Amino acid sequence: MTSRREFLTGSMALGAVLAIPQFQTTSAVSPTEADVGFLQDMTAHHIQALAMCQRVIGGTPGDPVLNAATEVLQTQSIEVGMMRAWLADWNESTAIQEMSMGWMGMHGGEGMPTSMMPGLASDSDMRLLATTEGNEQGRLWLELMRTHHVSGVDMAQAATELASAEKVVRLATQQVATQTYEIGLYDQLLAGEYS
Repeated sequence: MTSRREFLTGSMALGAVLAIPQFQTTSAVSPTEADVGFLQDMTAHHIQALAMCQRVIGGTPGDPVLNAATEVLQTQSIEVGMMRAWLADWNESTAIQEMSMGWMGMHGGEGMPTSMMPGLASDSDMRLLATTEGNEQGRLWLELMRTHHVSGVDMAQAATELASAEKVVRLATQQVATQTYEIGLYDQLLAGEYS
């Protein structure tokens, strides 16, 4: 079982290495549907993760969850800003789209409603997360964020194979590594003090 100190130290060390990417905001490569679709979809996905973090920060979910939520909030806020900057640089919409994941070939390339993207918590789960307290809130956050990350990893992995812009592929590769690492930490906490 990872101790709280090891959890915080591991999160901070990973954050120092991965959370603040130094990618340029311009690219000579014309973006493909996969580049644009991934950035738009991952932005929408991240925005819910930020909302999940905001529901527990300031609450009483326990220090390990507060540390984990703070790390996700910092990392994914930076990434949202960066992804939106790249989209704006390419004159693409930074708004959340009605349909998503068509770039991955889902439903014959038509995609699905963004509100049904894999990994997103339901409205009732989000309300419950805001109203629970203590270890119950911490456990719920870990479960919801784990599910969220698993789908985020799947999406980012697809982008490493389908995207064309080098900076998009680098970001997606980084997201796979970061979120896979965090899933492992969540599993340890769920098997330990949040079991």
